[in-house]
Amino acid sequence: MLIRIRDLQLQRLEFNEAFQPGAIDLGADTKQVAPLHTSGKAELIEENRGHKEILDDIRLVGKLETEVEVACARCLEPVRQPLSREFELLYRPQGADKTKQDAAVSKGETEISYYEGDGLLLEDVLREQVLLAVPYRVLCQENCKGLCPTCARNLNTGACDCKEAPPDPRWNALGTLGEKLKK
Repeated sequence: MLIRIRDLQLQRLEFNEAFQPGAIDLGADTKQVAPLHTSGKAELIEENRGHKEILDDIRLVGKLETEVEVACARCLEPVRQPLSREFELLYRPQGADKTKQDAAVSKGETEISYYEGDGLLLEDVLREQVLLAVPYRVLCQENCKGLCPTCARNLNTGACDCKEAPPDPRWNALGTLGEKLKK
């Protein structure tokens, strides 16, 4: 769904959309497994910069809900993760701030993103917001045992037959160091 500047100049746009799994590319590590429901509004904010320069900023306020599948951080098994997120975003035309000299960036300016052309794709906004909502580290269960470092067997399904790895022979000289220090 393209949110066009010319449409926003006439009136505020309200949206209530549902995107089926696969409609928005979330990358290789995140798979959408339930419809992505989003609702909100988009409005045009005209920023007067003086000397007859007016910027057409887009303010986007909304929320989203979906469910994604990601890999467990320990055992790599797929884990379903429900997501819910509210967002309030400001988009400015690409290149609008190029004339600024090197200056300190205010906290408010770190919240500004940029759009190109005559509008903004809602799907791009939703992709970003879904990926930001995915927790950094997802576990299939709190006590996940992970993978065997030798054979890569999932230790949640049972123990492996790997023997403890022999110590690295480069450390042998340190093994006798403790005894020598005691003497």
